Amino acid sequence: MSEAVREVPKKQRPQFRNIHVTELSNYRMTMASIVSILHRISGFLIFASLPLILYMFQQSLLSEDTFKYFAGIASHPLVKLIILALCWAYFHHFAAGVRHLFMDVHFALDKESSRQSAVAVLAISLFLTVVTALKLFGVF
Repeated sequence: MSEAVREVPKKQRPQFRNIHVTELSNYRMTMASIVSILHRISGFLIFASLPLILYMFQQSLLSEDTFKYFAGIASHPLVKLIILALCWAYFHHFAAGVRHLFMDVHFALDKESSRQSAVAVLAISLFLTVVTALKLFGVF
């Protein structure tokens, strides 16, 4: 290397580092990041509960007595809350998946459109969950 190249001061480059658990309270998450994290959580809930749901469905089809048994279990308020959480997981995962499909075809990629679509995903999933809760708990 020549003398002139060696003498040129190097620019300070920005440092990008991972966020430590203790720094999470200082980090301001955007709506898109919240939707992304909830998309992962809802996907895990669906994946983890699927074997149990399929087993219970299979057992409920064996006879009328086992159907009544599982219908009795499903009528318990705590079980209804679990069912409601799984319904939210499905609604959110579906809506966020549709959002990602739109983003895959390069639609709504700018900052404001991304924020609006993230808010729409949250609003749609929560609205559908509330409607499901009203139906599940016998309001209509």
